[in-house]
Amino acid sequence: MRYRLLIEYDGTPFHGWQIQPNCETVQEVIEKAFETALRYRPNVVGSGRTDTGVHARGQVVHVDLTDAIDIDKVKRSLNGLLPRQIAVLDMKEVSDDFHARFDAKKRSYRYHVSIEKHPLSSHRTYIIWREPDFDAMNKAANVLLGTHDCSAFCRIQSETKNRVCTISEAYWEKETYKGDWVFKISADRFLHGMVRTIVGTLLEVGYGKRKAEDMIELIQSKDRTLAGPAAPPHGLVLEDVVYAD
Repeated sequence: MRYRLLIEYDGTPFHGWQIQPNCETVQEVIEKAFETALRYRPNVVGSGRTDTGVHARGQVVHVDLTDAIDIDKVKRSLNGLLPRQIAVLDMKEVSDDFHARFDAKKRSYRYHVSIEKHPLSSHRTYIIWREPDFDAMNKAANVLLGTHDCSAFCRIQSETKNRVCTISEAYWEKETYKGDWVFKISADRFLHGMVRTIVGTLLEVGYGKRKAEDMIELIQSKDRTLAGPAAPPHGLVLEDVVYAD
């Protein structure tokens, strides 16, 4: 039987989502919690990978279990077993053909920056100290909208062949606390390191190191070496994953 879970996590202590040797990942920790609760270890499939230090408020996963379960009981057990940085927010039975990754229609990320120091949110906010030109950054971000080959924002060593993404939302917005800003971006899919590279490139626009109009030529170049440096991972949050239902 297949179940769909909504997961929130603070990625600070983990080496990303996907299981890898000799380091602790979010996927591995969740699978081990299932193993303790159910006495066997199922494979947990996420909607997408997040890198080391990246957080999630709305990661969606699916898992196949051998028998029907008391969902509330298992959810409580998992949350009791999981470290404080990971929580199961919701769990429900779904059809066997639901796939957390392949059925996703849209993914939304948020990247948080601040020109003020806020200790309570420092683990998920990139402190930039000097205020950039957010109007120029929004002008540059608007160029991203639409369907493009996004190779210029993808890690050079990525093995992903199809690098075409349709971006439906990309803009900076002021947050409640003084000095806090958030970059909101949504697309049908994202490439490895894509959001952080976009943020780093937009910050260069904001600091006058490149013009907003240069984004058109950059996208057309498909050359990662021409984009800006990737922003640090701790400011990035996988906010939401949308499905047809």
